[in-house]
Amino acid sequence: MQTEYTLGIEEEYLLVDRDSLQLAEAPAALMEACQADFEGQVSPEFLQCQIEVGTRPHTTIASARDDLKRLRACVSQRAGEHNLVPIAVSCHPFANWKDQHHTRKERYDALQHALGGVARRMLICGMHVHIGVEDKALRADLMPQLSYFLPHLLALSASSPFWNGEDTGLSSYRLTIFDNLPRTGLPPTFTSWAEYERTTGILVELGVIEDTTKIWWDLRPSHRFPTLETRIMDVQPRLEHALSLAAMNQALMRMLCRMKARNLRWRHYDRFLVGENRWRAQRYGVGEGLIDFGDRSIKPMTVLMDELMGMLSEDAEALGTLPEIARLRQIAEHGNSATRQRRVHAEALARGEDAGQAVVRHLIEEFHADL
Repeated sequence: MQTEYTLGIEEEYLLVDRDSLQLAEAPAALMEACQADFEGQVSPEFLQCQIEVGTRPHTTIASARDDLKRLRACVSQRAGEHNLVPIAVSCHPFANWKDQHHTRKERYDALQHALGGVARRMLICGMHVHIGVEDKALRADLMPQLSYFLPHLLALSASSPFWNGEDTGLSSYRLTIFDNLPRTGLPPTFTSWAEYERTTGILVELGVIEDTTKIWWDLRPSHRFPTLETRIMDVQPRLEHALSLAAMNQALMRMLCRMKARNLRWRHYDRFLVGENRWRAQRYGVGEGLIDFGDRSIKPMTVLMDELMGMLSEDAEALGTLPEIARLRQIAEHGNSATRQRRVHAEALARGEDAGQAVVRHLIEEFHADL
């Protein structure tokens, strides 16, 4: 049975010019310097204005915090040498995707060719959390159970209300863009690891995809690591919020394993129903609540988080993450990044200022607030 519940965090950032606050392409020297500082942990992303970081595996949120803080500080310092600054947000408030260029790399050239015009609009950034699950059969068993909580994670993490300078009315417009890709959305339900391999293997055998890294479900078994990888979340402007979401992933996995040890499991609900909660989270964030399918009611996120904190208290205590989980309760009550961005935008408009630039300055401040 699962013992360590290791976690790893991947984040994608946008680079903006410090003066104009417009998106800017990463110079080769910036990427080389970051990779020299953190070999294997910093890499280019699909678009030239993006940069990706990834922590090493950690058993505690404290060590993950140190690792991610160093990575964020490194990117900030190296970007500053080129008059650039990173922001951790899933959509730039006013940038136009038509002005961006993809990174010239064999992998990304192939992706551009395979996806056509859909790929050009991929001006979005996400956050992925890996939780170590050594046993393959356990990975297959946990995936449909953990899927129930994906809308909760999306609602708490939503950070992309703006697109091309307009308020989309959504809390996570990123997901709207990402869902245009094939092999996205909620994962199918597999009864065994063999069924997962058999199903995905058809596409590999036919040469449709080279491997399962081209499967982009909201939750998937990692191709490279013995982990379950949660991919539904928007990236977090604030470091501590990213850590809280990672802690929730870790605690949920421990809770489900603990239930399995007692011959229990989380009830399965059809993807159609979970998908409705996914849409509510995408549209409203924490503002309008999610459906509790057990008692057939729509509950505010504050109530849902109180219930979740009760269920996860034993696990969070064992993992040393009670403060991180409690911070998510505050997000449920006071709003997520989309809420804060809209507030800054409205206040800037009231002052007669450039509201889009005000939001970017706010995102810069949030990126550096916890460093």
